[in-house]
Amino acid sequence: MKKIEAIIRKSKYSAVKEALHAVGVNFFSYWDVTGLGNEKEGHVYRGVSYSTSDIQRRFLSIVVNDDFEEVTIKAILESSATGEVGDGKIFVSDVSEVYRIRTGEKGGDTLK
Repeated sequence: MKKIEAIIRKSKYSAVKEALHAVGVNFFSYWDVTGLGNEKEGHVYRGVSYSTSDIQRRFLSIVVNDDFEEVTIKAILESSATGEVGDGKIFVSDVSEVYRIRTGEKGGDTLK
């Protein structure tokens, strides 16, 4: 099993969610995060431009069986890319075991 973590633009969240559902990834967690990166966002308030190095993003955490790794990554890449600096990152790590709390069962079938 793999844990796929993606940091994406908040504006791309709906497109990524739809793309994940389209490939069969129907469960994941997400939360809003603030980070620092190469992108510099600027804000204009009453005609004055303010620059900030804090960037608002959405963080997705997805655990999938090994056979869903590539399609999940492809769905995120295709639906979140704008081609501009600041599109985000995807991190992939191994998951040794998963348990379903309700029944106590374990293994890859708990992800279905």
